Amino acid sequence: MKICLISFDFWHYDEHIVNKLKEKGVEAYHINIGAFTHKNFGARITNAMSKVFIGKNLKHEKRQDFIIDSLKKIGKQDQILVINPENIEERVHEFIRKHTDRNIAYLYDSMSRNPADHILHYFDTVFSFDDEDVKEYGFKKITNYNYLEHCPAEKQNPKLDLFYITSYDTGRLERLNTLINQIQNLNINFRAIIAGKKGWKNQITQIVDQKNINILNFRRTNIPQQSLPKLYKNTKVILDLQRQNQMGLSFRIFEAMALEKKFITDNQNIKNYDFYNPENILILKEDFSNIEKSFFETKYQKLSDEIYYKYTLDNWVKTVFNL
Repeated sequence: MKICLISFDFWHYDEHIVNKLKEKGVEAYHINIGAFTHKNFGARITNAMSKVFIGKNLKHEKRQDFIIDSLKKIGKQDQILVINPENIEERVHEFIRKHTDRNIAYLYDSMSRNPADHILHYFDTVFSFDDEDVKEYGFKKITNYNYLEHCPAEKQNPKLDLFYITSYDTGRLERLNTLINQIQNLNINFRAIIAGKKGWKNQITQIVDQKNINILNFRRTNIPQQSLPKLYKNTKVILDLQRQNQMGLSFRIFEAMALEKKFITDNQNIKNYDFYNPENILILKEDFSNIEKSFFETKYQKLSDEIYYKYTLDNWVKTVFNL
């Protein structure tokens, strides 16, 4: 069987899907659009001038052609999975449709954030992690997946009580500031990493109270996904704050699951999942007033093998590709 994955894999999560398929004996390919870059500095300058003077993004067009050229090289596929297909032009979707027997889409952004209505007719099956979109559009529900190896809590020695890592987002920073103020008297050892552009660092001081700034570690580049397990192993509890208009579960909860970490989130929808246990997962009230020291002092309650496996990448791959 030949299966191809097409995605903007900036965080390197999607490559785990391809590796898992190969483990199962599938001839798997990955067209990583995010890995396409300008050939040289001159091409970068040309693209910048094109965007400024004629409003045309040459890099975007070359990325579209990159998908077509890559598919021509590997030939027709039994199945193709396109993750977040709204960033791909219709002419490319038409080409993809002709080069596979089964065309699949996975949306792990909500339709309200990234509308994809205009290209959904190209797909045989559309999966989504957002409950509201599943109800409204009739998509098939699937969550993100647990891609990490299981590491029991007793094999770790965390120094932090609470840890948070996020990309720069004004709304989440405002809520983060509220949370820091809420826990300041609980003697919680908390650190956060914020990734964003250089110019955004100065804007943080306009959102976050000065007394809270030293808790935040701002960096210009994202943390490599391969480095996340080491960071998470150093904390008792992982924090996750939602993006606006997003109901689905982020990868954070599944990373916490693999490393047996307790979890704090403002995602009210998490209580509807079978892995939810209030001993492990604290759902924040709107004003974050329900954080108590005791949550950090009790042990993680282990999941059953059946529930744990349900959210693994192995089961995800079997479900999506009908293996």
